[in-house]
Amino acid sequence: MRIATWNVNSVKARLPTVLAVLEAIEADVVCLQELKCETDAFPYLEIEEQGWTCAVHGQKTYNGVAILSKFPLEDVVKGLPTLADDQSRYIEATVMAERPVRVGGIYLPNGNPAPGEKYDYKLEWTAALEDHARALLAAEEPFVLCGDYNAIPGPEDCWDDTVWNTDALGQPETRAAWRRLKYLGLTDAFAACDGRAHQYTFWDYQAGAFQKDHGIRIDHLLACPRMTDRLEGCEIYRKARALEKPSDHVPVIGVFGD
Repeated sequence: MRIATWNVNSVKARLPTVLAVLEAIEADVVCLQELKCETDAFPYLEIEEQGWTCAVHGQKTYNGVAILSKFPLEDVVKGLPTLADDQSRYIEATVMAERPVRVGGIYLPNGNPAPGEKYDYKLEWTAALEDHARALLAAEEPFVLCGDYNAIPGPEDCWDDTVWNTDALGQPETRAAWRRLKYLGLTDAFAACDGRAHQYTFWDYQAGAFQKDHGIRIDHLLACPRMTDRLEGCEIYRKARALEKPSDHVPVIGVFGD
């Protein structure tokens, strides 16, 4: 099973690129973030024509998450059960493959400027995600939590840590919260399968960041122990950033044995 995550930075504005990338990565499940459209405005028709089943939690202009699956989806949950939140940042469903798996799609708050109310919200949201992950582990159901975590795990995950370690994405508190998630017993799929330094999933549109490879790694797949046992590989689909009208993020694809 191929499970991917991708922040599309407006699904409707980049629909031709989204459709091309979805076809190219040959995934079975894709978690999308930053849809920037309401649930009813999601381009169901065009995406379903590619064979996807869609579960969508949208919001006008901002945020928005979705799970696309080549298999039926059941028990869809919109929003973190552990947090009262009016922003569309979390969606979860059971993918009814031959071996069903629970998949969560995450768009964690950016948190800038830090310190401040937005950073406090980021830390509160991450703590709620940690609580929910702990509950999923207790239920002993196989799961993968995929998304834009807006967290740079360490200095080797950005082009220049002196630029990023004062940003909300690279603050010590952000990195500590990321480690607490992992220390529950979750595996960073890319770090486990590849682990090379300076492999990025996001490049800003400004100042030729992609051409200079001034990127950061903030899009992650965290796998529970049962899915870690099935983990065979993980890749960053960098080609998507070089397409016409690209997102500033690219897909990350985890491969899990059947």
